Amino acid sequence: MRSISRVVGVSINTVTKMLIDAGEACAAYHEIYVRDVQAQRIQCDETWSLCYAKAKNVTKAKSAPDVAGDVWTWTALDADSKLIVSYLVGGRDSSYALAFMDDVRSRLANRVQITTDGHKAYLEAVEGAFGGDVDYAQLIKLYGASPDSAKGWYSPAECTGIRKRRIEGNSDMAHVSTPYVERMNLNIRMGNRRFTRLTNGFSKRIDNHLHMLSLYFLHYNFCRIHKSLGVSPAMEASVSDTLHDIEWIVSLIDAMKPEPKKRGTYKKRISN
Repeated sequence: MRSISRVVGVSINTVTKMLIDAGEACAAYHEIYVRDVQAQRIQCDETWSLCYAKAKNVTKAKSAPDVAGDVWTWTALDADSKLIVSYLVGGRDSSYALAFMDDVRSRLANRVQITTDGHKAYLEAVEGAFGGDVDYAQLIKLYGASPDSAKGWYSPAECTGIRKRRIEGNSDMAHVSTPYVERMNLNIRMGNRRFTRLTNGFSKRIDNHLHMLSLYFLHYNFCRIHKSLGVSPAMEASVSDTLHDIEWIVSLIDAMKPEPKKRGTYKKRISN
């Protein structure tokens, strides 16, 4: 944000306000128009980031806000259209899982097959949101020890295998997979400086983190041509019939601005 303010020659407060306005406009548009999605297979996952400080360092941080610590971005992606159907920013506990799944259910127009990882919070959340009207399975990855050559701060353990488990309904086990949503996690991390590890570009305020993601997801859904589809995910999912651009997003920001208020009328004094 400071780099942008230097490039365009404006105050960083101006850039911050533009981010807030853009995030609010994009979140409002997603809330209204990403509805009644006709999907067959939904993949869900969550990706980690942080706000102000890592959870283990919050107690030692100076002036840390109440929401400082680990931040998780929950995403639900249509495996066919690649549309981000729903997203949620917050913790990784059962309350956030239920809120996330409630939102996913509210945006779908038909019964779907859902695949998640083995996170236990999904079990109660999917049942609470969909009841029995869903085909749900989990893809559980099995990990071994990290090889010595790959050990480091963010080195993952070696994946030694997977296990598929049918939880609800009659899931097609051939389509119990999460590669598309995991690729989306990579896109988020590579496309947003706030997710870059081992830097000081992480979010300092949770609200700005959410505004950034709202802007990113709207641009991804409506303004980017997906390489394998040849159209935007929103067009492929029949949520939109037009490929939009940045100017369109700016128009959404302008449309949300309140009408200027009258400052009163001037009455001329007449002396006797």
